[in-house]
Amino acid sequence: MEWIILPLIGLVAGAIGSLIGLGGGVIVVPALLFFGSTLGIVEGITPQTAVGISLVVMIFTGLSSTLSYMKTKTVDIKSGLLFFIGSGPGTILGAWVNQTLTLDSFHLSFGVFLLFLSFILMIRNRIKPIERFKTTSYQRYFTDPQGVDYQYGFPPLIGATVAFLVGFASGLLGIGGGAVMVPLMIIAFLFPPHVAVGTSMFMVFLSALTGSASHIVLGNVNWLYVLALAPGAWFGAKFGAWLNFRLQSDKLVLVLRVILVLIAIRSIIDGLVG
Repeated sequence: MEWIILPLIGLVAGAIGSLIGLGGGVIVVPALLFFGSTLGIVEGITPQTAVGISLVVMIFTGLSSTLSYMKTKTVDIKSGLLFFIGSGPGTILGAWVNQTLTLDSFHLSFGVFLLFLSFILMIRNRIKPIERFKTTSYQRYFTDPQGVDYQYGFPPLIGATVAFLVGFASGLLGIGGGAVMVPLMIIAFLFPPHVAVGTSMFMVFLSALTGSASHIVLGNVNWLYVLALAPGAWFGAKFGAWLNFRLQSDKLVLVLRVILVLIAIRSIIDGLVG
């Protein structure tokens, strides 16, 4: 049964993660814990293995979607590398702190963070872009297929600091962090939306490399489960990137937000009740 469930989890996580820049970990981790520790269908799942497996799978999701977005020239590699200066060490630290979490404390932490992500998704289209970083020394320019010109930028130190916090959450909880980075890039740094998503997935890919390496060293990766999840995640990510330019993602974001709230409530209850 698990060999049917796991590819489907990978497919859904890859598609949703790539479509709106999440990375897919918000689907993989709770799904593994639900089918593993709750139902017992997937054996040997702990918070540590769920996070380790999720981060390795996000390598495939991040690489697949990054390659797709590169074809449309919506990946800002230089900005992604600047963000990675912060997110890389953050994921390593998060992976080591993850070792101290029990199942109950992980459920509680994960649930609270999902509520935070759902709030970010709720307000991301209601906040007007901040102009204060438009005169920063680091500036980028982009022209979309319709000929609209964009100017955006951010202080590298601030960008790396925020990315460190996002990377820490990624290594700790096994999520991509794109739900935080994409709105931040659009609102605070004035990134064009498609460039924000593409660059976020590039950062997810790089952060997943460092985070998964840490979890591999710690022995938190079940490679058979990774092999079952990875093909679905790869093709799902390509499908999500293809949809990104053809659909308005607002309705999907609304559905995803509801799902995140429900998962968050269940995780918090599991963490409190045990």
